[in-house]
Amino acid sequence: MIKDSDTNIEKNNSQDFSLLKNIILTLITIVLFLTGVIFYGMLLNLRDVPLDKLINQKKIDNISDVSIIIDRKTFTLNLFLNNSFIKKYRVSFGRNLNDKKKFADDGATPVGVYSICQVIENHKYHKYFQLNYPNESDAVDAFRNGYISKKEFDLIMSNLTSGICPTAKTNLGGNIGIHGTGRFNFFLSNLPFVFNWTNGSIALSDKHIDELFSVIKKGTKVVIK
Repeated sequence: MIKDSDTNIEKNNSQDFSLLKNIILTLITIVLFLTGVIFYGMLLNLRDVPLDKLINQKKIDNISDVSIIIDRKTFTLNLFLNNSFIKKYRVSFGRNLNDKKKFADDGATPVGVYSICQVIENHKYHKYFQLNYPNESDAVDAFRNGYISKKEFDLIMSNLTSGICPTAKTNLGGNIGIHGTGRFNFFLSNLPFVFNWTNGSIALSDKHIDELFSVIKKGTKVVIK
């Protein structure tokens, strides 16, 4: 009986060691894979041409007209200065890509013509350009379809008429904007693929949001399609 017990203990110890070995090897494989992914992303980012250099190449001395076109299908933000295309940025969207934003907390990015209603320089996502979502078109469609009440509709329209960012305290939600990535910037900005993680907002690397900050201001037109 003692010998059988000793044999079972040795067998269990061997199994435990084998399991631990497999776990360690799996963790090492994951770390090496993530390291390789990040390194590849960093190499891709080396090709990035700074905005100020592109502006100089276009010989733009006075920036008089700034607009942004965001494409949800290509995951890009296109910057136009003085009616000329200047630079394309890779962006992330909300977790829900199946539809345009309709309700609060649906994780979708809105579609439409908006403008920047507030610029926040110090934000948890580095810098934040809030959009006037929901805009008039969003509010009208929602009211017609019974998504919001007359009281909610009037509140949104009152905010828009006053020139302030629309309230987020309706069934349509709010607080949608263009922002950086904050404390996760190193990881997210060096991914060689798009990872959609926001509440419906549009996210860029901190470096790129800083570039936009140099030319964007309150009232800048933003088209999301």
